[in-house]
Amino acid sequence: MIGRTAWAIAEGYIPGSSTGGGRAMESHETLCVLNPNESDATLELMLYFADREPVGPYRLQVPARRTRHIRFNDLSDPAPVPRDTDYASVLRSDVPVVVQHTRLDSRQAELALLSTIAFPGD
Repeated sequence: MIGRTAWAIAEGYIPGSSTGGGRAMESHETLCVLNPNESDATLELMLYFADREPVGPYRLQVPARRTRHIRFNDLSDPAPVPRDTDYASVLRSDVPVVVQHTRLDSRQAELALLSTIAFPGD
């Protein structure tokens, strides 16, 4: 078996500005999910904040034997992810998946890219 059904990302922050042009250079956070299973993965993502109630679940799908990169910037239902705000996230899946977290911070011309494996639960 590869993967887990629960993952936590303690660090989250989408910068409110970007210096780069176009979507490729927009400051963003990405949830990278690998589903190595023979069945599709149904995911639920919850966001947690220091000063307000959690938001979610965001409902997502990753097809069987595929990967999907999901930008937190693009999440809108049940609410858009706020910019310039610290948050953390917990992802639960109905089948084991592997999760990685990536951030592109393009507020300055010298870009910063951060990537880390999420913390596996269960």
